[in-house]
Amino acid sequence: MARPFQVSLAPERLWQAINPLSLYQPGAQFGFFNINLGQTSRPDVEQEILERVGSYGRQLGRIGDALEVLLDHLKLENLSEGERDALTILRGQLAEVRKVKKDTAKP
Repeated sequence: MARPFQVSLAPERLWQAINPLSLYQPGAQFGFFNINLGQTSRPDVEQEILERVGSYGRQLGRIGDALEVLLDHLKLENLSEGERDALTILRGQLAEVRKVKKDTAKP
């Protein structure tokens, strides 16, 4: 009698060796959410800027606001099509940020 068609999507034995000496490695992740903001040569200065000036999001938001002011006064006729497209995309992203801020604003 012929055997029925069988498909195995998992190995027959599931196991993983855990070496306790390798549990901690520089750069290893231990939580569900780990944020790596990159490396800096002066983490003390960067931390001070974050505390005194504002978070990265706040700094980027202010840069975006200032860029919109400049874009409103920019003459676009001398720009190439690619340059105009880049500015259109930026304006779209800035509009999306404004919408998210509006949608998540606390009453």
